[in-house]
Amino acid sequence: MTPLDFIRSGVAFLVLASHLPSLFLWVAIHPFSAFWRKRGPIFTFGVLGVPVALYVGGAWFFRRILLGADWGANAVTMALAGFCVVGALLLRGAREKHPDYPKLSGVPELYRDKFPGQLLTDGIYGRVRNPRYLESLLWVLGYSFFANYSGSYLVWLAGLPVMYWVVVLEERELRHRFGPVYEEYSRRVPRFIPKFGKRKKAE
Repeated sequence: MTPLDFIRSGVAFLVLASHLPSLFLWVAIHPFSAFWRKRGPIFTFGVLGVPVALYVGGAWFFRRILLGADWGANAVTMALAGFCVVGALLLRGAREKHPDYPKLSGVPELYRDKFPGQLLTDGIYGRVRNPRYLESLLWVLGYSFFANYSGSYLVWLAGLPVMYWVVVLEERELRHRFGPVYEEYSRRVPRFIPKFGKRKKAE
């Protein structure tokens, strides 16, 4: 195995071991955020960390099966990987310019002193409502193109409906927290496909 092949297999396992568990945490937290918020982030992640750790251990044990076919490194998939990574970096840079970005890097729903928080509508959030999830999809797809294992592509595809469900749950919670303000924001700004061109200011 060449050094590049070793790195590719490691990246493929990273996709297998991290993408679905991260989505599981959001699915487990959002519908029951009031329950978890009363108990705090340490308790929440302590409890939810158990199935995540079991999943990662199982993924490692069965990694040869789960990784699937190794389709090798080639210029096309490497170029596609670079395109996805650049897109993810641009989104991350746009998010980090926002003054309230640190609040979004964790799970504010679990912190009573940060709830209900502030609705972000400026910067990148004035062009697309869910740049975090769009960025995540680009990262994972970029890693999958770089690794070029069939298992990593399957994990990315399996994550699409789960991520959509996560977004629906999160937006339902935001509607509950911010009411008409979020309704107006959701009419003005698309969910996933960034809106380009001149933005209209919120009234």
